[in-house]
Amino acid sequence: MSYAVHLADRAQKSLRRVPTSDLGRLLTAIEAMKANPVFGDVVKLKGTDAFRRRVGDYRIIFTIDFEGRRVRLVDILRRTTTTYR
Repeated sequence: MSYAVHLADRAQKSLRRVPTSDLGRLLTAIEAMKANPVFGDVVKLKGTDAFRRRVGDYRIIFTIDFEGRRVRLVDILRRTTTTYR
């Protein structure tokens, strides 16, 4: 059984700003999350119930409702040299 993936407004806005060269890779990762949201480079974020999935230079921040089989994409961020300061 697959998961339903929903994009929050912030994630939709971020996805619209992604260059076409990176968009395909992100959409492939989002599609793969329907089958198994914790597969790949996924880490649970400390202090929250959110997860982070790394896709190239981008980070998909999301939450999972395991009982309801829903994934909510909260944001899509581009990692830069100042991201982890």
